[in-house]
Amino acid sequence: MSVRAVLALGSNLGERSDTLSHAVADLVDTPNVRLCAVSPVVQTKSVGGPENQPDYLNMVIEVETDLEPYKLLEHCQSVENKHHRTREVRWGPRTLDVDIITYGDLKLDDEALTVPHPRAHERAFVLQPWAWMDSHATLNGVPVGELAEAAGDLDGLAPFEPGH
Repeated sequence: MSVRAVLALGSNLGERSDTLSHAVADLVDTPNVRLCAVSPVVQTKSVGGPENQPDYLNMVIEVETDLEPYKLLEHCQSVENKHHRTREVRWGPRTLDVDIITYGDLKLDDEALTVPHPRAHERAFVLQPWAWMDSHATLNGVPVGELAEAAGDLDGLAPFEPGH
């Protein structure tokens, strides 16, 4: 049985744009994960974590997957590791971050995985690209575009234009 899942990707170290492009390819480089939609890339200030971090590039993708939620999490983490993700500082700079935002209609909250993502509803860097990708998307019954407008970090978000 396949399920639609929304994944959020972010990078603020190294060749951020290339990292995101390669990460999307790596995420769907298995018959168990098929790409359905890709959002525009946005540039954002870091939210939380240490100060003076480089700006992030963020995007959202929708996939169809046969993987169970924990197997999808393992797959996302293996792609992070392939891109030299380190986990030294909570919300610190990173080459790649891949979060499962939704997994079908599943609601799950344990030590390993929480879906829907517990902070997605307040993060414009997830919500705005998602709304641009799918104007009908909802999170917990609320349109993601409305949630994006109310998010505190919306002012720091801009469409990413390579070379600028």
